Amino acid sequence: MTKQRRPLTVCIALAAFLIAAFFSLRFGSSSMSWKAFLGGLLQKEGYETETIILCSLRLPRMLAGVFAGAGLALSGSLLQRATDNALAAPSVLGINAGAGFAVILFLSLFPTLHELLPFAAFVGALASAGCILGVSGKIGLGKTTVVLTGVALSALFQAGISFFSVLDEDVLASYTDFSVGGLRGVTMEDLLVPAPMIALCLLGALCMARPLNLFCLGDTMASSLGVSVKRTRLLALLLSAASAAAAVSFAGLLGFVGLIVPHAARKIAANDARGEILLSALCGGTLLLFADLLGRVLFTPTEIPVGIFTAVLGVPFFLWLLLQRRYRASI
Repeated sequence: MTKQRRPLTVCIALAAFLIAAFFSLRFGSSSMSWKAFLGGLLQKEGYETETIILCSLRLPRMLAGVFAGAGLALSGSLLQRATDNALAAPSVLGINAGAGFAVILFLSLFPTLHELLPFAAFVGALASAGCILGVSGKIGLGKTTVVLTGVALSALFQAGISFFSVLDEDVLASYTDFSVGGLRGVTMEDLLVPAPMIALCLLGALCMARPLNLFCLGDTMASSLGVSVKRTRLLALLLSAASAAAAVSFAGLLGFVGLIVPHAARKIAANDARGEILLSALCGGTLLLFADLLGRVLFTPTEIPVGIFTAVLGVPFFLWLLLQRRYRASI
């Protein structure tokens, strides 16, 4: 994409984001007139019910969609930059699986403490990232090593999840909601820690844009241009893990957001790291808001978790990426 067209593309992405945020507030399982919507939004007298729906239910849910989408897309963007692999994502490299294993282990040990599940998910995601960094660091913090280590640990965590699922069926029932992923029931209190963490990770990623830009030239060339390759890759992976962990802690195991969005953002930003990171965060929030809105309104009064919609979008996209890579390798 040319530099002349880039501002227009960013404006379109921003407009889509604002429309998605507005629709997320305006529409839902409870219908209301425009007058009632404005009265509830402005907290006018006589519109107490609408005020509760908008301010206590839809607004936290909208913000949760924004931060979860931005956090997962940012995580995927950093992973793909650090590993130079378009197939890298939190759900592929084991960060989500680590969070899932921590949750099901916590449910097995403390089945009544559901309010602490977000904390368990956060710790599990960070622990998984720590294991990936620790193992790959011992071998050599190369881009291929990181990917293979993540895939291997993901398989290990999935085996642990299956083990506890077979061991205790009650645990499996409680784990299902978290594993599908969704924004239902998220409150402002749930976002107090994760939202600022995602914002800080975004700021940190933007500060690393220049060295990340040089990663596409290869480790040797980037190093010759003054980039500390290992340190930059380590920082990128840490920011990616923290961002994904924060999102997973309140949104569950949402898959494919960190795969689809960064790949599309890279095409739009013409491989500019700063533009890709900003667009990933913006488009990630937009995608999740629209997916959540569809889950709320398509089958009312039944609600479809947003994770199902992201999987429906993500699986064909993932297969398309695999076919593209195979086609390019055959040329």
